[in-house]
Amino acid sequence: MARAIAKDPALLLCDEPTGALDLDTGRGVLRVLQDLNARGRTVLVVTHNAAIAAMAHRTVRMRSGRITEVTVASRPAAAEEVTW
Repeated sequence: MARAIAKDPALLLCDEPTGALDLDTGRGVLRVLQDLNARGRTVLVVTHNAAIAAMAHRTVRMRSGRITEVTVASRPAAAEEVTW
């Protein structure tokens, strides 16, 4: 993760950033991603962990390669509120 953000990219693509992590470490990773987003970086997270969707500004759900739902959150959850 450090290597991915070292050059301060405008767009950060994250594939399962919390995969195989315990809850506390996963929340730490999500907090860093949320902070980067708050500072103007676009962060795209791809995950099978539906609980992470609560902290997204926009959620795109897919099934069999097709978009099935797009939702926009009025108040995304803080990383500390997410649990799985």
